[in-house]
Amino acid sequence: MKRSFYVMVRHIGMSSLQSVTRPSFPYRVFLSFLERAERGRKQGPIPVEVSPHVLAQLRKITGTPSFPTMLSDLQIRGWSEVLVPGGDGPRPARLYRPRGKVRGVVLFLHGGGFVHCDLVSHHGICCRLARQSGAMVLSLDYRLAPENRFPAAVEDAWAALLWLAEQAKQYHLPIAVAGDSAGGNLSALMALRARDEGWPHLAAQVLFYPAVSGARAPLSRLAYADGFMLTQRLLEWYGNQYLNDVMELTDPRFAPVFAQHFDHLAPALIMTAKFDPLCGEGEMYCELLREAGTPVEYRCFRHAIHGFLNAYALTVDGRRAIRLAASFLKREFAELPG
Repeated sequence: MKRSFYVMVRHIGMSSLQSVTRPSFPYRVFLSFLERAERGRKQGPIPVEVSPHVLAQLRKITGTPSFPTMLSDLQIRGWSEVLVPGGDGPRPARLYRPRGKVRGVVLFLHGGGFVHCDLVSHHGICCRLARQSGAMVLSLDYRLAPENRFPAAVEDAWAALLWLAEQAKQYHLPIAVAGDSAGGNLSALMALRARDEGWPHLAAQVLFYPAVSGARAPLSRLAYADGFMLTQRLLEWYGNQYLNDVMELTDPRFAPVFAQHFDHLAPALIMTAKFDPLCGEGEMYCELLREAGTPVEYRCFRHAIHGFLNAYALTVDGRRAIRLAASFLKREFAELPG
């Protein structure tokens, strides 16, 4: 598909562009490594031809966990492979159970531009989130693009959420959604759809550096368009793989900022990285929720780059983000009656 996405945009100023001038040392080392690895390549890491072989290689690389899975398993009572309903048939998932009393359940939706990453890449994150929040976590393997374009991932997430809500209802457990990047997009969409359809009632939504604004572009997309791993060119590539038409950039089923209203949504925690083209998107969505009266907490990691959550084994930011999410979930679960 040769059409270009993320070009029909209106740039909006964001306060997070000020002060800190560069990422902290661990991120600079990582970015330097990427620059050296890409030196001499005309096209960089973005596949020119999206063939099954290229996709398989990309997914193999990005499906590698950042911390040994066997050590992550020690964080929790256990986990199991399950099949849950999807938009077009059953989907694989992993269910993580913490030790001790279960406080709630969380549908976790991984990032990866709707194209890559999987249950393995986010295994350690889900183990730690389950342990620290006291919640069971269901990590969904939703359908990926370009084989399955928009809205396949949305429909998979919704079907899984309905199934999980039914299970939680039997045990009188509250339910929440959480996700990073593309998964943050899907989590925000689940919160909007749950409100519009009146079920399920969500206790919370946790959005790690979410992609939520589509054609409505903050200045962060210009300020950090290149040199910080997630680039403007890569965003366009993801859009080309996932979307069917440029007009979907303003479809509220893809870009939550185009929803009709933002009141009566589940309380939200939104976390962003300053050196990330998506930083302003999270800040923009926070303001929309806040203005509508939806409870929202916002945290910008001022020295981090996109994807820092997956670097929890190497940087304090990733570990801190998981702790913040877990504390937020525990508090919101505890505040519900019954």
